[in-house]
Amino acid sequence: MVSIKPVGRSAAVRKYDVLTAMGVHALSQDKALQRRILRLMTLITARYNWQRDELAVGQREIARMWFVDERTVKREMAQLRAMGWLVVRRQGARGHVTEYRLDISQIEADTRPVWNEVGPDFAQRMAGTPEQDDRVIPLPLRGAEVPAPDMSPGTEWALAQGMLHRADAALYGSWLRALTRTGRAGGRLTLKAPSRFHAAYVQTHLTSRILAACRAVDPEVSDVVIDC
Repeated sequence: MVSIKPVGRSAAVRKYDVLTAMGVHALSQDKALQRRILRLMTLITARYNWQRDELAVGQREIARMWFVDERTVKREMAQLRAMGWLVVRRQGARGHVTEYRLDISQIEADTRPVWNEVGPDFAQRMAGTPEQDDRVIPLPLRGAEVPAPDMSPGTEWALAQGMLHRADAALYGSWLRALTRTGRAGGRLTLKAPSRFHAAYVQTHLTSRILAACRAVDPEVSDVVIDC
């Protein structure tokens, strides 16, 4: 999906609509997700640069704003990346914080079921955005039938599974859902496949995709090994 930046004449309304959709969606979820989305909304209203489509805030500042420690900030930001709501634009380095952007099209996709609860006018405005048109090709039914993974363990693999499922549910269901996390040594993550053939296929064809997803939620992952 392509993120649409709320800029131009209708920018103010657009920003409020996105925040409204996030808030109503949060209120329809469990308390843990409500709190996570509220934290993101606080970051957006306080520090998001809509003109540049950028969120650049250090973990220490976020921790003060959220009244939590930096470990919680790291975990929550990883969860938001796994949801697809935050995308890393530039990884932080010495002297520079990590820069993020909102994936508004993903936020819209996730919040769509509650739009009508706000009102038909709101739902009509939200549905009128450029990314919601006939060019969007839905996932095939076989992929749509694959349930989303449980990300509650919060490990790098649990969060990466959420991203992999969202990117290609059919592929995830066929090859990636059966992989289990068996260990982590430094930057090396070890996953176990149900058979030798399964492990060989994943190692040959899908390791780079798995590594990219794992690094998106935990940049310290440097290698993925598939065992059986």
